[in-house]
Amino acid sequence: MKNILTLFICLLCALSVQAQTRNKQYEDYIKKYRDIAVREMKRYHIPASITLAQGLLESGAGQSTLARKSNNHFGIKCGGDWRGPTVSHDDDARGECFRAYKHPEESYEDHSKFLAGRPRYASLFKLKITDYKGWAHGLKKAGYATNPRYAEKLIGIIELYNLHKYDTKDGIKWMKQNPEPHQPYVSNELLYIVVRAGDTWKSISKEFDISQSKLRKYNDLYKGYNLQVGDILYLEKKKRKASKDNIVHVLRSGESMYTVSQKYGIRLKNLYKLNKMSPEDPAPALGTILRLR
Repeated sequence: MKNILTLFICLLCALSVQAQTRNKQYEDYIKKYRDIAVREMKRYHIPASITLAQGLLESGAGQSTLARKSNNHFGIKCGGDWRGPTVSHDDDARGECFRAYKHPEESYEDHSKFLAGRPRYASLFKLKITDYKGWAHGLKKAGYATNPRYAEKLIGIIELYNLHKYDTKDGIKWMKQNPEPHQPYVSNELLYIVVRAGDTWKSISKEFDISQSKLRKYNDLYKGYNLQVGDILYLEKKKRKASKDNIVHVLRSGESMYTVSQKYGIRLKNLYKLNKMSPEDPAPALGTILRLR
């Protein structure tokens, strides 16, 4: 009985210390953005715990200048491929260029695309959705941050605030339903997957929580189209033109207006319009130079 009482007292002390060390601003931030982090996890396969921990650490629970004035919650700098709004901010050097967003949700989605679209982070997507420690060390190793204790800081935040429960509650259930989830890719700042053997409209709709009708609409496909292995399938609405890095495309053997539109994430009707063509025209010949923007 004495041993049990001692153990109980120790447990109370531990809980008391934990309660004292928790930050209410951090807890409020978690409540505000946890649903977005879980949504991003389901779409991009990045643990919600990692996304939340990075958001907390990089934005100071939403209180940093970048977060308050520019809705940048992850400290992502402009980089050569960023075409959106920017803001100047002192960081490692004075007046560095950072990305700016209209809403915090845009920052969360851009963070996901930033990781999914860069080869140096590719190995992380092979980890289990619940391996937050592997992700934390992998991010540091890949150069996401310069702080030598970056991984330990992320792990500390995750364990103090039990953020891994969001990976467990929704992640394990989701992973059981989708034991071999699709690898996400990014083109023209858009998320897409490549169709595999056995994929159906129903299975992809269920995996990404997007209706079949929206999937068909996003990809300019008609009801009744049978998915083919290797098809590029966008999970969001394509754009009116390609990125600034892609100006023209020379038509090659086996390509069509549709496959080009999928390759660059352009709506098919806009690709026709850019090239002053219509779907009723004869198919363009090999070697035709197509405008992409």
